[in-house]
Amino acid sequence: MQVRTTELADARGRRLSDLRISVTDRCNFRCRYCMPKEHFGPHFRFLPRAELLSFEEIARVARLFAGLGVKKLRITGGEPLLRTDLPKLVALLAQIPDVDLALTTNGALLAAQADALAGAGLRRISVSLDSLDETVFRRMTESATTPREVLGGIEAAARAGLRPVKVNAVVRRGVNDHTIVDLARHFRGTGHVLRFIELMDVGITNGWRMDQVVSGQEIVARIARELPIEPVGPAYRGEVAKRWRYVDGSGEIGVITSVTQPFCGDCSRARLSAEGTLYTCLFASTGTDLRAPLRGGADDATLAARIREVWRGRDDRYSELRSDATRSLPRIEMSYIGG
Repeated sequence: MQVRTTELADARGRRLSDLRISVTDRCNFRCRYCMPKEHFGPHFRFLPRAELLSFEEIARVARLFAGLGVKKLRITGGEPLLRTDLPKLVALLAQIPDVDLALTTNGALLAAQADALAGAGLRRISVSLDSLDETVFRRMTESATTPREVLGGIEAAARAGLRPVKVNAVVRRGVNDHTIVDLARHFRGTGHVLRFIELMDVGITNGWRMDQVVSGQEIVARIARELPIEPVGPAYRGEVAKRWRYVDGSGEIGVITSVTQPFCGDCSRARLSAEGTLYTCLFASTGTDLRAPLRGGADDATLAARIREVWRGRDDRYSELRSDATRSLPRIEMSYIGG
């Protein structure tokens, strides 16, 4: 039985409500903003299977977080659908009461797995799709997958009941920003929610530069010139995407502005790496090892106390402080910690 305790607040009064769970550091794409191929090449050492948390270990940690106030669990990677038998983990997490269970994927393997994931208890899904143009898409992902295959995965997820699908597009100036409106036109009226994400300086290998960032304000302006939209208020406190709806009622889009309009003040997310390290910020340089006590015989009370201590001491606000000085600091790669 899951028993909730008093909600946890960090040093800045931010409540813990979301846990993002990475299940693998591997991916079948090599997106430059996440896993550039010159760094994550054939000789890169990914985590051995024995170092990954088992599904039972992940479920145990998730239950502890739920008891500390977490209401949303999101499975991430790397690419989570590369993890063998992932529906088994979904089934374990779906047993945790009063928790919303979601997953983020690049969509390449989704068509074949959507029914199993939904059947195991997955409630929501987000799919990355940076462009509908095949040349641009392959330049972004460095993969053999096509946009058509990802679209097939989105429709398979919708048929399986995972509606509405959230579709995430990272925008990089000079690479895919000219296809923004095409994406908006395609998903308008489908019931799916398209969200544009400013290019972020996660990790240290992606060669991020500020001049590559297309601001949320510019994204909205480009779409509004073609498709009239109007702002919508947030659905809940801490929602990361600023919402806009089409004036004709044909749907909505979101814009995530971590770079130009940071939302650190309402951040409620903790992150668990595939090998069991707890991070309290997407831009973190260090984390807290939970795998050692998990495998060393620690009881639930001891583990919960450690999580509580970490969150209460949390003072992260990288995006609000972003500068030349902070960008030179070491940071965990996105493929390791999840988005």
